[in-house]
Amino acid sequence: MKCTKKIILICLLTVFELAVLHSQNYRFVDPLIGSEGPGNVFIGPSCPYGMMKPGPDIDVNANSGYSPDLDKAIYGFSQVHVSGTGGGPKYGNVSVMPFSGEFTSIKQESLREHEKVALGYYSTVLTKHNIHTEITTSDRAAFYRFTYNSELKNAVKIDLGRYLGESDIPDGREAQQFVGSQIEVVSDTEVRGYTRIRGGWNNGSAYTVYFFAVFDQPFTNFSTWKDQQFYGGEKAQIDDGGKTGVVLFFDELIERKVNMKIGISYLSSLKAKYNIDQEIPHWDFEKELNETEQKWERILERIEIDEDATSEKKTMFFTGLYHTMLMPVDRTGENPLWENDSPYYDDFYAIWDTYRSSSPLITLIDPSREVDIVNAMLQIYKRDGYLPDARSGNCNGRTQGGSNAEVVIADAYVKGLKGIDYGLGLKAMLKDAMFPPGGNEEKEGRGGLVDYNRLGYVSTDYVRSGNRTLEYAYNDFCLATVAKGLERKGEYWRFIKQSDNWQNLWRDIEDNGSRGFIMPKDANGTWVDSIQCNPENGKINYIQYTPLAQDWPICVCWWCGVFYEASSWEYSLSVPHDVAMLIKKSGGKEAFLKRLNTLFDKGFYNVANEPSFLSPNLYHWLGRPDLSNERIHHIIDANYSSKRDGIPGNDDSGAMSSWLAFHMMGLYPNAGQSYYLINTPYFKETVIHQENGKDFVIRAKRLTENNKHIVSATLNGKPFNRAFIEHQDIVNGGILELKMGSEPSSLWGTEELPPSKSDNTM
Repeated sequence: MKCTKKIILICLLTVFELAVLHSQNYRFVDPLIGSEGPGNVFIGPSCPYGMMKPGPDIDVNANSGYSPDLDKAIYGFSQVHVSGTGGGPKYGNVSVMPFSGEFTSIKQESLREHEKVALGYYSTVLTKHNIHTEITTSDRAAFYRFTYNSELKNAVKIDLGRYLGESDIPDGREAQQFVGSQIEVVSDTEVRGYTRIRGGWNNGSAYTVYFFAVFDQPFTNFSTWKDQQFYGGEKAQIDDGGKTGVVLFFDELIERKVNMKIGISYLSSLKAKYNIDQEIPHWDFEKELNETEQKWERILERIEIDEDATSEKKTMFFTGLYHTMLMPVDRTGENPLWENDSPYYDDFYAIWDTYRSSSPLITLIDPSREVDIVNAMLQIYKRDGYLPDARSGNCNGRTQGGSNAEVVIADAYVKGLKGIDYGLGLKAMLKDAMFPPGGNEEKEGRGGLVDYNRLGYVSTDYVRSGNRTLEYAYNDFCLATVAKGLERKGEYWRFIKQSDNWQNLWRDIEDNGSRGFIMPKDANGTWVDSIQCNPENGKINYIQYTPLAQDWPICVCWWCGVFYEASSWEYSLSVPHDVAMLIKKSGGKEAFLKRLNTLFDKGFYNVANEPSFLSPNLYHWLGRPDLSNERIHHIIDANYSSKRDGIPGNDDSGAMSSWLAFHMMGLYPNAGQSYYLINTPYFKETVIHQENGKDFVIRAKRLTENNKHIVSATLNGKPFNRAFIEHQDIVNGGILELKMGSEPSSLWGTEELPPSKSDNTM
């Protein structure tokens, strides 16, 4: 009997070990994808939504601090970064740098070699003095291991005057500006202090990053500094507006190594020490790395893909999931502005980028996290007066188009997320829709709202009038959706009507064989045919405004065009709530089919920009999901890869990566609405292991390079002829089986079309 029990135990342990080995999706994450080209991704270690993001700073003007150019020197390793963003840099705070030799200059730089990057891990050799630097991290503290190979003095520098985006121009737009710092040597193994910075991409108010650093062995002497003047043995430099720091010398190293743990906080240096004590109470580097890997694995294992998938496809997919969960950042308990007993997230950078696919992906695989994120947005509304559209450094700022937090709230509502006060959500949405923000209309709310509510569109008296009108119309649709669900009939009828306001800028003109485009109109209701450029040398020039015109940055400032980062050709297809009406106004199905083909075939589509995220799926509303499939796979195959330049644009806080991950599964959300469009997946089988314990399986039978068309489908064994599926069907669990063939089907997805506000019948 004992022998039998022993055998059973061994079998159970073997099964467990095999399961662990099988479920190591984190090994397919390559943080270097997107590190070259325009991706701008953060390559250092991070936990999911982690506040701590330590990594190398090489280019002061790079958003992530990183540059792949090996001829550029590392000037330090800072503790706070963003990932994938465009515009001006933010953060790069509390810079740490190991070095050897005499400390005669605050500036300490080195080239690097043997760089190694993996999930939760970064290492490189600083070639100047052959110092091996390794980093791993927890949520709010980092673990550094420095291995020295020099007979010179060995030291670690902590510099509170370095940060990304520094500019000599006071109040330079999108530049960060130094405010103050303070340093204190607490003991022969501990240092604490803070750095205070303002500005950056969102032109935000000052934010303070506190730190506490502790070493595994005592430093023998030190020197603090202020504004490049050194004070040997002086323990503290107080904040009087100067740049401060400290250099710590280690005369006798144990095994030539120094380990350092550094915590950060937005409340105090003592809270930073608390974060170290709570998260990394030991001195075991490998243990901490393993804990970080497992934090990621617990999320990544929620999606299982078939083992036959190629290593490249697995790497692209799981890296896409990884990038989606780097931002926003969980700062719960670290809010310096109000109480810390509710969820608080920062670095919405920006919701204009992430509402389309990143938020829905988090909802699908980590719904409890999305509940916290939405609740944090509502807390921001309660305390700051408006929902964020972009936010960093605890400050709203840089609203690019609509008030798109409303789409995120509506998306949570229609997908049945519990634990959110949707009544409060509706109040926040109504604030955006009814009360102009005043002052700096880039910060929050709806710029040009007076025009929009008076005229039914944003006129050319305001910048970005074209995309603001389009986005406000969709924001109104989302507001109406929540109002209807809460039985607020007055608000519902008002805003469902306003969701048609995009039509007020629809001009019946022809371009490249297609008719009807969103075009600029002045406050008097007159179409605008030319745009005045900024005066130059006393001369005023004009450009003719056509659907392909780009007035920025050639003629007006980056934020001053009629459309933000795209042309009318792209934006005129961005009516996600009423594609059926868009088709009708374009001249019907045949005309719309021709229009979509022109968009792609003539290169008017921009894979690297969010306004076009839904465009490849629009064939679904024509009953031609096969054409959507062809476009999507061509776009992915031509523009995405597992190489270091494998993201075709700024990753934008995971927006580009989440778009990829969804399409590789064969789904794509229409954010703010309750369904997903179905496309040909890249995997024979995808299993979504949900928080509720139920699995949803997407199975593509006979999927091959030749059999790439969906010819029929079943849901839980019953015929399923729609090319879209409701979120609740996924939540309920089950199997969506797609039968693949070499030719498109004349039946599947051709009759019952995806929802539209107006009728699908043309």
